[in-house]
Amino acid sequence: MIEVQGLAKHFGAVRAVDGLTFRAEQGEVLGLLGPNGAGKTTTLRMLSTVLLPSAGTAQVGGHDVRSQATAVRADLGVLPEYWGLYGRLTPREHLRYFGRLHGLQGAALEARIQTLIADLEMDEYADRRCEPFSKGMKQKVALGRALIHNPQHLLLDEPTAGLDVMSARNVRDLIERFRAEGRCVILSTHILSEAERLCDRLTIVDHGRVVASGTPADLLRQTGQATLEDAFVQLVGELEEVAG
Repeated sequence: MIEVQGLAKHFGAVRAVDGLTFRAEQGEVLGLLGPNGAGKTTTLRMLSTVLLPSAGTAQVGGHDVRSQATAVRADLGVLPEYWGLYGRLTPREHLRYFGRLHGLQGAALEARIQTLIADLEMDEYADRRCEPFSKGMKQKVALGRALIHNPQHLLLDEPTAGLDVMSARNVRDLIERFRAEGRCVILSTHILSEAERLCDRLTIVDHGRVVASGTPADLLRQTGQATLEDAFVQLVGELEEVAG
């Protein structure tokens, strides 16, 4: 489970995240939605221990992101929006390197690498350098890197953005499998149809605050709208009017 209570991050006078509270359960995909600049990526960076919160608390699998950062990282797989792949390394070398960072080695590591290469359909290019890869190919390498240590908690930031139809479908199938395996997944996406299909519950944020939360059906009932896109626009627009 990932639990967030009053989480905040301030950069000087800017309140990028301003007291978020939400929870994602095991075997659940929680959608974290919001317009650009809403605070989603900053929230994911605090959950992944890259940034220290200015206030509030967050726990991943019962481990506090401030005082137990090493334990959090050991049980967390992160797919960031910008992957930072090493162009001269192959997918297999990426997975081996990050597996060793997580303490894996020997035959067990090599078996895990081969499983991920097969699951992510990277067999054809597993031993080619990543530099000339397409966006979809690089996305798969980054996702494999996040999964190498078989984490029970996953943070996925725009996992299908810019992918072709088949690659995006493959990633969506994996996310559904993660749920079936009992993992806890937080998915940040701008693709509302994807959120409606994949997410058990949604948390909508804007200006660093929670605007609404619930199942997709809950948000449709709450707003009286027929589509999640219309519900999203109404909920975010209402906050803009208050803020204005």
